[in-house]
Order: sequence, then C-alpha cells, then structure tokens
Amino acid sequence: MKAVVQRVSRANVKIDGVCMGSIDQGLLILLGIEPDDDSSDCSYIVKKCSNLRIFEDENGKMNLSILDIGGSILLVSQFTLLGDARKGNRPSFIGAAIPDIAIPLYERTILEFKKIIHTETGVFGADMQVELTNDGPVTILLDSKKLY
Repeated sequence: MKAVVQRVSRANVKIDGVCMGSIDQGLLILLGIEPDDDSSDCSYIVKKCSNLRIFEDENGKMNLSILDIGGSILLVSQFTLLGDARKGNRPSFIGAAIPDIAIPLYERTILEFKKIIHTETGVFGADMQVELTNDGPVTILLDSKKLY
C-alpha cells in the first residue's frame, strides 16, 4: 500500500461539482492499493498516518500528530500512485489491485481511521477533483512494504 500524505490547512474532493468530502486542518491522504496488500497494510498506514509528527508545536517544531491537534483526514483512493512509467511514456497500472481486492481494503482503511479520527473520503473509482492548500508544504511518502 502506498500513500502520499499531505499536511493541509484545507482540502476537499468533488465529483461532478458536488463536494463529497471536505476538511480544514489535517491530512489529505492519497492511497494506492497493491494486489498483495492485506489488512496489515491498512493497519500500518492508519497507525503511521495517525502518529506522524508533522504538525508544529508551540515552539514551531514538527512535534505533533494529527491526533494531538484534533485535525481531520481526507482519504482519497488513487490507483495512479502505482503507475510504472520506467518503460515508454504511458504508465502501466498493472501494479494496482483490481477493484475486487482494492475496494474492501480501502473500506477497511476508512473504518480504521474513523475509529480514531474524523475522516472524510472520496468515492472509489470515481473521476474526482481534489482541491487542497498544502500547509508548509509538507508531503510524506509512505509504503507499507518498505518496513525498515
């Protein structure tokens, strides 16, 4: 599972001009699901994102998590994170899980986040427009398979 985590002062996702999810201060998480992902990958992403200390404390140091500041999460599925453009100019998306695998894992990730923090979402597989104000900017890349 791959995630692009962006610290935002605001973010929203729209489908056909209709807002499906909107947050103020928090994290916009773009999530890509791979064919061999399972529930442990969901748990890793939820735990890591929830505890990332990327919000500033009273001294201006990135020392606080989303849980510490009482922020929100906007979670958006994005299979294009798994695009491979090393060969040619058209990315291959064979590294992305098919919907039968990805949807249950995406829904599980949503449920795990919702247990601990206010979470808004996009719609799996929809053509979405995401607007955000990246705060910092702070952007972190996570990969549940690259555990050190």
